[in-house]
Amino acid sequence: MEIRDLTPEDLDDVLDIRKRSFGPLSAADAERWRRSTIPLLGEGRYLGAFDGSRLTAAARLRQFTQWWHGRPQPMAGIAGVTVSPEDRGRGVGTLIMRAVIDRAVALGDAVSVLYPATTPIYRALGYEHAGAQHNVRLPAEALRQIRPSGQVKLSRMGDGDAAEVISVLHRVHAAARASGPVSWDERTWNLWLEDEDDFLYLADDGFLIYRWKGDDIQVDNLVAGSAETARTLWSLVGTASSIAQHVLAPVAPDDPVLWLLRERGKEHVKQVRWMFRVLDVAAAIERRGYPLPVSCEAVVTVEDPVRGGGTWRLEFAGGSGAATPVGPSGAGAPGAVFGANGLAALYCGVPTSTLRLAGLMSGDDRYDEALDAVFAAKPYMLDYF
Repeated sequence: MEIRDLTPEDLDDVLDIRKRSFGPLSAADAERWRRSTIPLLGEGRYLGAFDGSRLTAAARLRQFTQWWHGRPQPMAGIAGVTVSPEDRGRGVGTLIMRAVIDRAVALGDAVSVLYPATTPIYRALGYEHAGAQHNVRLPAEALRQIRPSGQVKLSRMGDGDAAEVISVLHRVHAAARASGPVSWDERTWNLWLEDEDDFLYLADDGFLIYRWKGDDIQVDNLVAGSAETARTLWSLVGTASSIAQHVLAPVAPDDPVLWLLRERGKEHVKQVRWMFRVLDVAAAIERRGYPLPVSCEAVVTVEDPVRGGGTWRLEFAGGSGAATPVGPSGAGAPGAVFGANGLAALYCGVPTSTLRLAGLMSGDDRYDEALDAVFAAKPYMLDYF
C-alpha cells in the first residue's frame, strides 16, 4: 500500500469513494467540491492510499485558524477521510491517518481537529473528544422580540468581503477569550460567500450568514462583538417569523442570545462532537492563550506512540505558556502522566478529576489544581467541516 499526494486525475476516484462513504453529491455540490479541492493538491493537503494504481482511501487537511483563550494558531482540520468499502477492515484508515498526522506536522500545525464518523480509529491515534458544535432550535418569534439597536450599520456582503470577515473573527474571538472556534482561510471564505441562496450581512464588529431550510431558517454563522450588534443581527433573523416557525443556529454554550430571549424553558440543543489532538507539545503550549492572572508550573509526561513522548516542564505567566523538555523529575517521578488522548482533553479544558476517573491521566496529583486553572475552557465551534 502506497501513500502519495493526490493529483487532479485522481479526483473522479475520490468522488466515487466519497459517494460510497457519505452518499451522492448534487452536480452543484460536486462542482463546488472540485473548485475548493484543486488548489489544495499543490499544497500537499490531500493524500491518497493506493493499492497499485487503485485508490483505496483519501483524507484532506483543511487550513484553519483556531482560537484558544482568545489566541489564534494554525490548525489542521482533517476532513473527507474515506475508505473504499471493499478495503475496510484492512488497516487502510489507520495507515492514511498516520500519514495525515505526519503531513500536518510538516505543514507547521501543532494541533488538529476532526469531526468523527466513528470514535475508535481516531482515539487509537491520539485524538480525543474535546468540544462540540452546539446547534440550538429557537422560536423565530422569540428572536423577533429582541429590540435591535438603531446605531448598528449593516451592509450586504459577498465574496469580496472575505478579508473583513476574517478580521472580524480575529477581533471578536480575541476579545471574548474564546476557545475552539475556527476561521477558514481567505480563499475558502471567498467560495462560501458567493452562494446565491445565502443572505449575508456585515457590521463593523460582526456578521451574519443564514438561509431558508424548508420552512425554517438556518443560521450558518452569527458573530457579534458588542451587545448592539448581537441584538441587531438576531433581530434581523427574527424578521422571518411571519413565515418561519423556528431558527436553527450554531451557538456558543453561553451565547448571549440565550439571555436576550424574553422566555427560556426547554431548549432543543443538538451537539455534534469534535475530537482534538496535540501534534507538537512545545509549539501547542506556546501558541495557546491562558488566563492572565494565573502563574504556575507543572511537570508532565506524555506517552504518545504515534508522535513520540517525553517529559516537559510547563511554565505559565502573563497569559503565555512554555514547555521545556526535561528528564524525569525528582527521583524518577514523571510528574502528571498523560497519553496523547489525555493531553488533548486537558488542553481543551477537561478537568483533571474527569481525566483521572476516565483513565486518561495518572501520576503525581500535586499539579492538578494548577492544570485545571491554566487550561480552563468551554470549547465550541460554529463551523462544521
